[in-house]
Amino acid sequence: MISLEQARQMIAVARATGRDLGLKPLSVAVLDAGGHLLAFEREDGASPGRFEIARAKAYGAVMLGMPGSVQLARAEAQAYFMAAVNGAFGGKVVPVPGGVLVLRDGAVVGAVGVSGDTSDNDAKAAVAGIEAAGFQASA
Repeated sequence: MISLEQARQMIAVARATGRDLGLKPLSVAVLDAGGHLLAFEREDGASPGRFEIARAKAYGAVMLGMPGSVQLARAEAQAYFMAAVNGAFGGKVVPVPGGVLVLRDGAVVGAVGVSGDTSDNDAKAAVAGIEAAGFQASA
């Protein structure tokens, strides 16, 4: 389980990492293992649509049990599969890096989605937040 305090720490560290790396304004969503939103923040200057992207990156990761980087590879190899998955989940999946699984003792307990910079940079910020809160990350 991810507590609200841990979710807030993930967001704070992800945002701080973004600033340290000179990234564009980030939006960060933390979901529990059931895909439910625990916490979200959108930095000043981030476009309002970033909420849906950050949430969808995390949602795809937690619901499929695979991080965004793996989803992207799957989409490139089998576009029909990811299209079918996205249809099954009502269009709520964005299969790119930045959707990172949150693990405790190897079990998925949630996911973090970050949006705002390049997908790879978004993933770096998510990993930093997850690890700072005492969890393992699968990006």
